[in-house]
Amino acid sequence: MRNLLSADLDDVQARTSRVWEELRGERLFITGGTGFVGCWLLESFVWACDRLDLGASAVVLTRDPEAFHHKAPHLASHPAIVLHRGDVRAFPYPPGRFSTVIHAAAPSSSRLNEDDPAEMLDVVIGGARRTLDFAVACGARRFLLTSSGLVYGKQPADVSHLTEDFSGAPDISDPRSAYAEGKRTAELLCAIYHRRYGLETKIARGFAFLGPYLPLDAHFAAGNFVRDAVAGGAVRVNGDGAPYRSYLYAAELAVWLWTVLLKGQPGRPYNVGSEVALTIGELARRVAEVVGGVKVEMARRLEQGAPAPRYVPSTARARTELGLEERVPLDEAIRRTAEWARKEAL
Repeated sequence: MRNLLSADLDDVQARTSRVWEELRGERLFITGGTGFVGCWLLESFVWACDRLDLGASAVVLTRDPEAFHHKAPHLASHPAIVLHRGDVRAFPYPPGRFSTVIHAAAPSSSRLNEDDPAEMLDVVIGGARRTLDFAVACGARRFLLTSSGLVYGKQPADVSHLTEDFSGAPDISDPRSAYAEGKRTAELLCAIYHRRYGLETKIARGFAFLGPYLPLDAHFAAGNFVRDAVAGGAVRVNGDGAPYRSYLYAAELAVWLWTVLLKGQPGRPYNVGSEVALTIGELARRVAEVVGGVKVEMARRLEQGAPAPRYVPSTARARTELGLEERVPLDEAIRRTAEWARKEAL
């Protein structure tokens, strides 16, 4: 895996050089380190530790250390990583002081959101509160929350790219808004803890992504399309393919998150994603073309005249304030994700 990601990780390290000097010799606490976002944070962290002799370490919260050893043994056994067993809502505090806390844990399961929205809400809000309390108790200076673009609610058809000051919100009459509303509350908690304790709370609102570690059998259309294409079957679109999305490559996600952590203004959210919009149907066709030799099947015909749903960010704030940019084109992101999926299938 590390050989496959080496070029990506070299690029992340080069683009985040200031980050690693800031973290030299420090201790980090990371929740959600075993998920898609967390794995990329850990990959880039240990890569920098090995090459820059940082002398830094990270305690990583996980409900199942054994499962993480199986998933990513090179990360779980790395000398800079210590796994800490616990539930994000009630984990025992690890001893000692930490300079930085990254809260990347939140169940993005659409099934849990449908079947038990109250549990979803409790995990998202309870986990954020517990992690913020720990950050204060351990003397941390910085805190990064990985939030979601879903906090904006439904994107109007006449808004091409959502900005951070968009005043929309999830529909609180719909229980399926539990995840999104939980993230909104987590952001509010960050503002409260910043004002009350002086904790430097940074907020990254993530949109859609492509890259290694992306689940291929969950509710992420991009992952499912890559899975179908690599398996040699038809790329199946479950709907009509009309919604618009945009996809940032995972290595770029790591660059953006580390940069928001170190350079972002406390309490000021930053969209993290791509501005290059395309429909789900267009994405399916791009995956089929890049991977090769497969066709696309649509579950439903496209409805004419109906406005297409959008979920696309404006990243002007991240670009102008933090100097961030998107460098990996979509086709290359698809190719690299497919290469990883093939390795995983072996």
